[in-house]
Amino acid sequence: MQIHPQPSQFGMQLVENGQKVVLAATSLQAHAFKAMMRYHIETLGFLKHRYEQDVKLAGDLLDGAEFNDAFDIFSTFLQNATLEYTTEAGKVAGLTSKLASETAKRVRKEAKTAIEDAAAKTVA
Repeated sequence: MQIHPQPSQFGMQLVENGQKVVLAATSLQAHAFKAMMRYHIETLGFLKHRYEQDVKLAGDLLDGAEFNDAFDIFSTFLQNATLEYTTEAGKVAGLTSKLASETAKRVRKEAKTAIEDAAAKTVA
């Protein structure tokens, strides 16, 4: 007959704390993945628009009859592209700031939960 010893309170606490650490790490990884996907979606949307503008430029240049038309078309294209790239850089900076803020909130929440759990176990 085998006797199965009861796990110690300390051992159970270690297992429980380990599970919480794994869940917190998984949550942060999921948040990072979500942030990365937001960046990709934003970038792909912007690039799609820019590529469409590149195709339009080629068409406009072919349709222009004179050199002056080509110069005006290309000049307008460069002005618009510069403005759009600048605007996109602002969007990416805003997205980065938002994601950093969300990450900081998550880390604070996880730290607060860990501290509260430790305090509750100390009292008990």
